[in-house]
Amino acid sequence: MRAPALVTSTPWEALQRFTDARIALGRAGNSLSTGAHLAFQLAHAQARDAVQLPFDAHGIQVNLQGLGLPTLLLHSQATDRATYLQRPDLGRRLDAASLQALAQWQTQQGDAPGFDVALVLVDGLSSLAIHQNAVALVSLMLQRLRADTRPWTVAPLTVVEQGRVAIGDEVGAALRANTVVVLIGERPGLSSPDSMGVYITWAPQVGTSDAARNCISNIRPAGLSVDAAVRTLHQLLTRARQQQLTGVGLKDDVDHALIDPQKATPHQALISFWQGQSRDSR
Repeated sequence: MRAPALVTSTPWEALQRFTDARIALGRAGNSLSTGAHLAFQLAHAQARDAVQLPFDAHGIQVNLQGLGLPTLLLHSQATDRATYLQRPDLGRRLDAASLQALAQWQTQQGDAPGFDVALVLVDGLSSLAIHQNAVALVSLMLQRLRADTRPWTVAPLTVVEQGRVAIGDEVGAALRANTVVVLIGERPGLSSPDSMGVYITWAPQVGTSDAARNCISNIRPAGLSVDAAVRTLHQLLTRARQQQLTGVGLKDDVDHALIDPQKATPHQALISFWQGQSRDSR
């Protein structure tokens, strides 16, 4: 006699291959299986570790130095990680030493004009995301900007510790940049501790609302690829310069769908799966 299965599966278990989300976990009696429960605890620990991982700002700076632009290390008014997590407002503003460093750099430039764009790398809520994704994105983005038919002037690259999205407004304004691009570690999900977001803001200044920004999110190996993010960012920057705005009035229409289904992202594969199911049920 065959022994009963310890875990009762679900009829849509096949969808697990398309996503990192916790779907079709089945059950053991009235509870999750031990494997699913342990996997959840591991993901929770990884998310907590991503938030607490110390930011290697100097290491990021060293990796950026080969890109042909000066790099500035800055810090928010949040003096440590505990303060940063408890006081989001302090993460949105630069500390006195950082403001002085930016002022000194501007003094050295004299009457030089401002820049088309400033790229700001911020640890945010996942230093891991910046460590793994940011330098590659900046490198590819600079290649695109330099190859553009209409030249772009790029401000010094800035690396900010204990920062939030809005800290880019103060950096961009200090550097006299028309547009600021903030690369920041996103709040870790239970399947995405390494997710990076990119926020684009035209005419940055302290007090700019989030409605005036565009966002590209979930940039990571298991999400939106760096190549796809760079294509979208380039298009948004080009349109922002043309229309002199970002936010709710600026949309992108980049199609990330790939012709080769073997190279499709999990999201694209999931859409294809459901389309097939829909056709089969007609």
